[in-house]
Amino acid sequence: MLDVGEMLRRGIRRRLRASMRGYSLLKRTGRLALVRQIRTELVDCLFNEIERSASKNVFGASHSQAELVTRQYLLQRCARIGLNKAILLSLGRKSEPIVYPLPTAWQEILIGRGLKVDRMRASLAWAANVTLYLGYGVLLIAQLAAISLWATLRRPPAVRDRYAYFEGLIEGCLPQPGVDGRSHDICTWYAQWDERATGLGALCHGVRGARKRTVDGMRVIYIGRPFRPLGGVPAVSRFLGWGLKAMTIAVLDALRGRWWHAMVLAEAAKAQVVKLCDADLLAADYLFHYSGTIYRPMWTYEAERKGSRIICYFYSTSEQAKLPGGYESQRYEWGAASWPVYLVWDDYQADLLRRDIDRCATIKVVGPIWFVTSSIEPPAFPQRSIAIFDIQPHRKSAHFGFSTLSDYVATHPDVQIQFLQDVHAVLVEFGVTMVLKRKRDIGNKGVKRYQALVQELAQSGELLPVDAGISAIRVIEKCKGVISMPFTSAALYLREQGIQSVYFDPTGWIQKDDRGAHGIPILSGVDELRGWVASIFRESPEHGRSLLRNRLRKELT
Repeated sequence: MLDVGEMLRRGIRRRLRASMRGYSLLKRTGRLALVRQIRTELVDCLFNEIERSASKNVFGASHSQAELVTRQYLLQRCARIGLNKAILLSLGRKSEPIVYPLPTAWQEILIGRGLKVDRMRASLAWAANVTLYLGYGVLLIAQLAAISLWATLRRPPAVRDRYAYFEGLIEGCLPQPGVDGRSHDICTWYAQWDERATGLGALCHGVRGARKRTVDGMRVIYIGRPFRPLGGVPAVSRFLGWGLKAMTIAVLDALRGRWWHAMVLAEAAKAQVVKLCDADLLAADYLFHYSGTIYRPMWTYEAERKGSRIICYFYSTSEQAKLPGGYESQRYEWGAASWPVYLVWDDYQADLLRRDIDRCATIKVVGPIWFVTSSIEPPAFPQRSIAIFDIQPHRKSAHFGFSTLSDYVATHPDVQIQFLQDVHAVLVEFGVTMVLKRKRDIGNKGVKRYQALVQELAQSGELLPVDAGISAIRVIEKCKGVISMPFTSAALYLREQGIQSVYFDPTGWIQKDDRGAHGIPILSGVDELRGWVASIFRESPEHGRSLLRNRLRKELT
């Protein structure tokens, strides 16, 4: 007899196989855009009743944006990977009805796109989901009150200086200086940014267990939440009084179908803490990285009202490829976003956002923004080296992609392998070493054929893989040029310093005039790549091959 654990594992495997069949169906029929289209309709679906009935007590400073805030929160919580998998599962099981917690208006959108939805079960699941969010909100109100009382009685503030706070960081986003003292992380980038908040004594984050650091005279320290607990029993009493009223509104409205107050109750509790705290205890700047983060937290409206600056920055260019039929809107990515300030790399990215974001916002062009780095030193590179930035292929069971680049890969399933093979063939002609820097280590999620190819080329001495954590800048500055797959952001580093950079498409599918290249040349096929390499080294392939043979001979002896 099978145990419960094995039964669960088999069920998960069956669902995964069905999802893979659904994804293969979309690829085979040329309908990968379906998920993007559904997402766009969800982004633009207005819940007009929220505008008429939103409670000022619950929404606070975000009350004028109550519908947008709720829609963003729904998009963040209910319309991402889980919904994508539910759609694929339905298609993979021969149009079995979708059972997924969605409000009625969103169920209609799926039905309008030709998908089957079990409306009764989906509505019951939605009601259960709202109930869970309501319960979470109640628990968070109690937790925030308890934390505030404990802080009042026992703990001094973690930081007394004027500070900036970085949301959503990991250990690699904190300063990791190499032997030369440089670090290419977001904290260090912010410290040298001309328009950072003035008079700062600390840069704060939520990376638990991280050791204390210093950058440009400012402490880099952990403080947990982006806002501090309330101070004093009177403030806690006011918070609990608000909480009792907000919970009553949420419960009564949920019973008559007005689910929004219950849905955002926990977010409203965080906003109330910020509303009740002293303005000088809040960060001067709050920085959020854009990584699918369409939701702007409710508490940031309260912080902004008290003088904090709310910033959303892009640590990559987030470009998608132009399709054969023309450009496709990226509204499904950020159409409902409402950050007041965006930091972007260049004018191309600024224009990309302006096309798809309806609301007025300040968009600042600041150059490439560093994010993650490592203190690991890159190995010594041969003098004749070119930096390579590709896009690692994932196993189908590990990643379902839906951007326009997925259409590119669907049309050319082995394009990542062909990219490496063609680049290798051309660089070997000129006696040039490939220095391969991948964005991250994806472990067993990778495609075995690709991993075997990298290992084979590395063993030949003609490819030098470097640790994924090492800053792309450290790699590029030691090389003669840069070859990237479209459209990796690393191609844009150091181009102002005169290091030549190109995008290489071995298939010719990427169009030469694609604005996603940000002005960097797009090479198609090995002949164009060969011509570019020749222009870098200004010599014949025969001379280059002779140099490579001599170097390898010396290494072997």
